[in-house]
Amino acid sequence: MTFSEFRDRLGDLLAKLPFGRFGGSAPVVGILRLEGVIGRAGVGRRGITLVEYEKAIEKLFDNKRIKAAALAINSPGGSPVQSALIAARIRDLAADKNVPVIAFCEDVAASGGYWLACAGDEIFADANSIVGSIGVISAGFGFPELIERYGIERRVYATGKRKGMLDPFRDEDPDDVERLRELHADIFDNFRTYVRQRRGDRLKAADETLFTGDIWTGSQAVEVGLIDGLAELRTEMRRRFGDKVRFEKAEVKRSLISRLRGGARLGMDPAELVGALDEWAHWKRFGL
Repeated sequence: MTFSEFRDRLGDLLAKLPFGRFGGSAPVVGILRLEGVIGRAGVGRRGITLVEYEKAIEKLFDNKRIKAAALAINSPGGSPVQSALIAARIRDLAADKNVPVIAFCEDVAASGGYWLACAGDEIFADANSIVGSIGVISAGFGFPELIERYGIERRVYATGKRKGMLDPFRDEDPDDVERLRELHADIFDNFRTYVRQRRGDRLKAADETLFTGDIWTGSQAVEVGLIDGLAELRTEMRRRFGDKVRFEKAEVKRSLISRLRGGARLGMDPAELVGALDEWAHWKRFGL
């Protein structure tokens, strides 16, 4: 533990004592970590969802002495729905409590991770952070020849021709692909609208540059206006509020069942393996 970390922990402990002289009047910055793939996760994994994070988000804004809420984001993206729900909850509470929100991108804040960053009134990153990937993507596999090779008969009964859309055990249907592209276009438009709404005239590049799914380093993201500058969370907050600023973390508490499921295991079933590979793929898209 570094001296700085020790000082922060000691300050947090002393501030909880019922004596004002121990720093009870010091400015407070709340910190919420948003780390991992956004959305439903596999067994033993915890994705970023509103259900998991809502209490922590509420705790973040609960302190009456809070001067700012800091989001520490390290996410390659995931569910657009959960991204939108979490960002909306943060913005609602920020407006209700009249508290500024500053987002700090770590290794990566891409796709849904950047959506979360846009919940901040300001966005900062490290020079080497990966930022952007404003777009929508779906990925999957097709196995029609595999089941035919092993003599497996596929039996599916459904009402309506769309009910079995994108079945991986059938040949790809161009109509299904076209319909998926329509869905993507609608979600993409919502993403793009949110970025424009939150960043406004701070965006410095044309749509043809910003909204292609491309990614930038932190230094490059400043140039195109996706972020406001390069800074580290604690250093920036001390610069704004002084060396006596106190940091309070809004922790995400896991249920006992969730903790037991995430404990040591001797093996991994196929569903867990697929989930682990899917999470791995999210990170590997950005070289992480």
